[in-house]
Amino acid sequence: MPLDKASLLDFVGLVDEEITQKISIIAVGGTAMTLLGLKSSTIDVDFDFPRPEDLAAFNDAVNIINPGLRIDKFIGSQIFSVSLPSDYDAMSLPIKTHKPLKHVKLFALHPLDLVVTKVGRLNDRDVEDIKTCIETYRLTRKQVEKRGLSVEEAGNERIYRDNLKYVLEHFF
Repeated sequence: MPLDKASLLDFVGLVDEEITQKISIIAVGGTAMTLLGLKSSTIDVDFDFPRPEDLAAFNDAVNIINPGLRIDKFIGSQIFSVSLPSDYDAMSLPIKTHKPLKHVKLFALHPLDLVVTKVGRLNDRDVEDIKTCIETYRLTRKQVEKRGLSVEEAGNERIYRDNLKYVLEHFF
């Protein structure tokens, strides 16, 4: 079932009600794009947790809520198959919620980092998402190339570099 921005924010609100400590959540992938208004919905929830204790608190809350959602969880800068530079969390964009949250600080991965994380897989949906991020946030070739070359690919480094080259040649 697709999740729109309101559904995602409602879910985070439920998590916020169940936890007692302050945590940070960084939306990544389609979840970030939905929260940033770049997509109307996402098919799953993709969250990154800068600290392991943030993930532990989140998991405790999700076990109580039992939302029935597919939630992909990442810890630190390792998102999908890409290891982002250490400033990824500082670059993330804060997300405004429809009601104040007491414990959760919600962010979305910066569109530049969304692009470089999607370069690794580069399926048709990723190509569209990359195009949307580049156009909406007016990302430059230089920005994408510099950031793309600064990540570490956990999978096949050659494929990642070839995909990055494709993006640089076709979107700029």
